[in-house]
Amino acid sequence: MNVTGVLAQNDIPAPHIEYGDVAPLLVVFGVAVLGVLVEAFVGRGWRYRVQVPLAFLGLVAAFGWTIALAARERPPHLVAAEGALGVDGPTLFLWGTIAVLALVSLLLIAERDQSHFTAQASALPGSEAEQETMAAGFVQTEVYPLMMFAVGGMMMFPASNDLLTMFVALEVLSLPLYLLCGLARRRRLLSQEAAVKYFLLGAFSSAFFLYGAALLYGFAGSVRLSDIATAISRNTGDETLLLAGVALLSVGLLFKLGAVPFHMWKPDVYQGAPTPITALMASCTLVSAFGAMLRVFYVALENLRWDWRPAIWAVAILTMVVGAVIAITQTDVKRMLAYSSIAHAGFLLTGLVATTTAGLSGTLFYLAAYGFTTIGAFAVITMVRDAGGEAAHLSRWAGLGKRSPLVAGTFAFFLLAFAGIPLTSGFTGKFAVFSAAVEGGATPLVVVGVLASAVAAFFYVRVIVVMFFSDPEPDGPAVVVAPTTVAAVALGLAATVVLGVLPQPVLDLAGQAAGQLFVR
Repeated sequence: MNVTGVLAQNDIPAPHIEYGDVAPLLVVFGVAVLGVLVEAFVGRGWRYRVQVPLAFLGLVAAFGWTIALAARERPPHLVAAEGALGVDGPTLFLWGTIAVLALVSLLLIAERDQSHFTAQASALPGSEAEQETMAAGFVQTEVYPLMMFAVGGMMMFPASNDLLTMFVALEVLSLPLYLLCGLARRRRLLSQEAAVKYFLLGAFSSAFFLYGAALLYGFAGSVRLSDIATAISRNTGDETLLLAGVALLSVGLLFKLGAVPFHMWKPDVYQGAPTPITALMASCTLVSAFGAMLRVFYVALENLRWDWRPAIWAVAILTMVVGAVIAITQTDVKRMLAYSSIAHAGFLLTGLVATTTAGLSGTLFYLAAYGFTTIGAFAVITMVRDAGGEAAHLSRWAGLGKRSPLVAGTFAFFLLAFAGIPLTSGFTGKFAVFSAAVEGGATPLVVVGVLASAVAAFFYVRVIVVMFFSDPEPDGPAVVVAPTTVAAVALGLAATVVLGVLPQPVLDLAGQAAGQLFVR
């Protein structure tokens, strides 16, 4: 007897899944499973040629289906997969953002064309073996199914409509990243140490998240976000369980966001992980984690905002100040960008504190703008190399503006966007979240944010001064140009310019998406 017959015989309705509405997720996970099969049954020489187009087509299909879902006539608040997933405006905006950012990150991860490196490596010091390996991309083709599983978890995380689904999504996105962080070809010990640290801290974070979900279940009798919101509005249940559950759940979410004091993994992982993986994490993981946090705090805990807002205020202030101040002391470019990312997480939290539609839409725009700029910046880092690999130490970038003014100018533009200089996407994003926070009554928080931005501008400008106003070293690094890396830089640069000069269409999309947040 088939499963449907057994369910009907026992008067249990068969689960109803809206496959069309969750198709972007299914496409990404399906491609990830196909990638595993490719690793098992395709010869070693053909795996790369199969895996890269497969991952690319999967992400393009997911993005295209997301656009189709957003364009068609559909209920603005759709609950799919037996209530496990909420497919609404913010979900579709985040799905599209993650798919596009993952596509650009894939350009970095897939770079293996040695023909472009051979001619340029002769200008760099070191033996032929060093020159051959210093610019090589990933040899392991396992990175592609791992990446697709991680991207699938990232898309599932902000769409989760109950805490149990959210926990599963958290693990699905985290476990592949733990492995990917340890796959650096050079400086392997540093990479593996970063992966172990990320795994251990992530395990503690997951435990906090799960314990918080259990306490909230004890309070509301359900793990569904809308049921928790209903229980809070009716003031039923033990308030101690509620507050303890919210606190522990927040720890798990703030860890993935990299907010202070849960930021310990970020600098080590950003420095030790392969730079293409760092770009993927710095863009897509931040979008996913903040999307999940918005859903929890705006849907389940909206009626409790007077209790959690002071705590988020404190976390946002600490995150902005610590990220900006400690970044000044960094001499490694990747660690500097890690602390910059921490500071930007604090800026994003000001949008969360607003608890308004304007705060939600401004945060969505900021996530998209910051993601493109981040990938572009890390793509430039992969291009500046010497015999030891990537020239990560700041002193090695001295005089880069004289050696390669185009690359140095592009990196300087990305840094100015991080600083929030007008006519860049960074300025528009900060203005959107800060103005929403002021309207939401968080003016002191915005003042701290502006001051932190001023401090952050110092270390961005310091890098620009080193590149353009210092004499190059005789044995300084060279710029290794590869086609897909150049494409990633160009896409990041174009998005940073367009979202700074003509941001209104994307702001309108974010505002329209924010107005469709599922709150029932």
